Amino acid sequence: MGLFRWLERHLEEALCCIALSVIACSVFFQVVMRYAFGSAPHWTEEVAAFSMAWAVYMGAAFCVRERFHIRILVGAASLPGRLPIWMIFLADLCFAFFAAFMIKVGIEYLGVLWKYPSRTASLGINEFYPQSVIVIGYALILLRLVQLYVRWWMNGRQGYPSVRPEDMGLEPSEDAATEGHL
Repeated sequence: MGLFRWLERHLEEALCCIALSVIACSVFFQVVMRYAFGSAPHWTEEVAAFSMAWAVYMGAAFCVRERFHIRILVGAASLPGRLPIWMIFLADLCFAFFAAFMIKVGIEYLGVLWKYPSRTASLGINEFYPQSVIVIGYALILLRLVQLYVRWWMNGRQGYPSVRPEDMGLEPSEDAATEGHL
């Protein structure tokens, strides 16, 4: 159970750090080879590009998990009563539908890549594998969004769903006591 808990808490961070490290090492290796030996291997660009895609998608999932994703709270918070909660819910529902749509499109795209394999230019690997980040990334984003709402619901639906207490002008320790007024 310890590994599952660690993965639930740190999966995106670990994958993002690995991807960023691979980018840094690939680019550094390419620069050294180019300036020290006058020629750089082409595969470093491809590895860096694929790692960048993984870093972006894992970073997006991390932002959803940590509730750092973009939202306009000032406008929502100025609405009366429980209307801000409904506005945030509607925005998150649209986001969830977009993520589900991208998962569907990504699966179709991966199906085409599986049926008609193509190889990457430098590494010569099947495009299916690096492109799978589309489905994995959006699935993780959707999972993290659902997790936020499940936790919000289980904690008595206090405050705004999927919004950090600090973003509402509350102290983190106050959120259970003071968010109930919404």
